[in-house]
Amino acid sequence: MSMPEIKYCPGSLAEGYSTYSPAFLRRMFDGKKVSHILPYDTPQKNEEETEQFLENRKRISISGVQEKLSLLLEKNQLRLTRQGEQGTYILKPIPRDLKKVDQVPANEHLTMQIASQVFGINTAENGLIFFKDGTPAYITRRFDVKQDGSKWGKEDFATLAGLTSQTGGPNFKYGYSYEEAAQLIRRYVPAWQIEIEKFFTLIVFNYLFSNGDAHLKNFALLETISGDHFLSPAYDLINTRIHVDDTDFALDKGLFSDDFASADYKKTLHRSLDDFLEFGRRIGIETIRIEKLIAPFLVKQDKVKSLISRSFLSEQTKRGYMHILSTKRNWFLRKNKN
Repeated sequence: MSMPEIKYCPGSLAEGYSTYSPAFLRRMFDGKKVSHILPYDTPQKNEEETEQFLENRKRISISGVQEKLSLLLEKNQLRLTRQGEQGTYILKPIPRDLKKVDQVPANEHLTMQIASQVFGINTAENGLIFFKDGTPAYITRRFDVKQDGSKWGKEDFATLAGLTSQTGGPNFKYGYSYEEAAQLIRRYVPAWQIEIEKFFTLIVFNYLFSNGDAHLKNFALLETISGDHFLSPAYDLINTRIHVDDTDFALDKGLFSDDFASADYKKTLHRSLDDFLEFGRRIGIETIRIEKLIAPFLVKQDKVKSLISRSFLSEQTKRGYMHILSTKRNWFLRKNKN
């Protein structure tokens, strides 16, 4: 693989940059001039570096099936953490055993950028980065690590629900509904009215952008300086339908804790606006606020298309991404005529 020609910032996708833009460097690396090229070959190319990657993987304690590596920033250069060091960045190379596997880093990067830039969703800082041979990887900054290297308290929703492989079986992180997940926010967050709206927006986004990876361990509460908790920045947002033939929702029960179904759902087996209005009301949001939260998803398609066009996806995958999104929007906007 060769280094791609870069016309857009690999972080923000801003036009006119052949590396990271100054604005992105400020957010991601505290203004340090970090290269978009890692000082490593891909693990398969260099035997000595492969050993470093294998050792690094043993130490990182973040769940998930996708390979994750721990990095820290030393002066202006990113490097793998060593024994006893706290990483501040997570690197996700191209995974295995998926369709269009080489598109995964660019897909996650694009989806995270759309969430943040278009819909104002609070996301973990993230970007694309490249190995020496041009192979892409996804990089994100850890939001649970403080400046001094200590950690903020963080609890994912599976933990809050008391679900583990021992208590809930091997698929414990999927055996829930988003309505039940919202109740965890109401139970553990004093200012739940604010955080529940953020959660609702994220669920709408995940549906429209086909994020079938939105299971309980991909939502979390984060500790504040005063000891309270709030919904953590969003992470692991990706259009999974490009890579796997999954369902509309990651959680087995979908939106609701019961078998509620709108008239549209009974006809199409896909959730529409009516279902999300009901979902919002059930989790404690007034109808006027639900409509305001949904409005951006109905009118900001030009900004979405612009980011897709500037992304590092292949041209074929860009078209596929847009087609999947258009299909979901059609389901979402469908209104029962009876």
